[in-house]
Amino acid sequence: MLWPFFLALSLVPAQSAAQIDAHLRLKQSGQTHLPFPPAVVWLKPLSDTSSPSNPRGLFTLTQKNRMFTPHLLVVPVGSAVQFPNADPFFHNVFSLFDGKRFDLGLYEAGSTKEVTFSREGVSYIFCNIHPEMSAVVLSISTPLYAIADAKGMFHIRDVSPGDYELHLWVEGTPDPELERFTRRIHLTSNAGDLGELTIPTATHGLASHLNKFGRPYDRDAKPIY
Repeated sequence: MLWPFFLALSLVPAQSAAQIDAHLRLKQSGQTHLPFPPAVVWLKPLSDTSSPSNPRGLFTLTQKNRMFTPHLLVVPVGSAVQFPNADPFFHNVFSLFDGKRFDLGLYEAGSTKEVTFSREGVSYIFCNIHPEMSAVVLSISTPLYAIADAKGMFHIRDVSPGDYELHLWVEGTPDPELERFTRRIHLTSNAGDLGELTIPTATHGLASHLNKFGRPYDRDAKPIY
């Protein structure tokens, strides 16, 4: 069953700078109170539009209780992410997707490894030992972004008037569907409604994936680590 998403974007006037107030509402036919999937919207300044700095930094994605925390991490391009192992057993963190391809190998409890996300993209992170573990690192070149809150709302503040390229990512939505909604927008100091975007998606989450060798996990095996 396809899930329709509704993304409503509007520009709210402010005294010193334009402000974006974006809204995302998730609906499924015949059902209510569905959980909102992780979602991010961001604006890339174009042409002469003021481009705020987006300094790289050091971030942490912790492995604890066979989970990655946080599940979704948005970082500036060029930032490093640490992957500390806070469990009393081994982990093997990897990503084979376009954002950043890496394999940290097997490492023990109490140790940590680090990866630099040197270009824009979405990296889906997994553990080769524990198939239930998954996370997402989204590396972008602009600080003008927002993660949907528990109510499915976006809030991007202090956006200067000008031309932007709007991007949207929703977990479980295929890339071709998301690419259709990348578009150029023009923001002014006056309030303006940017309309709604309807995104069909057939999946939600990263529960089904292959191991780092491109093969299915042995779901019946009990890890020795």
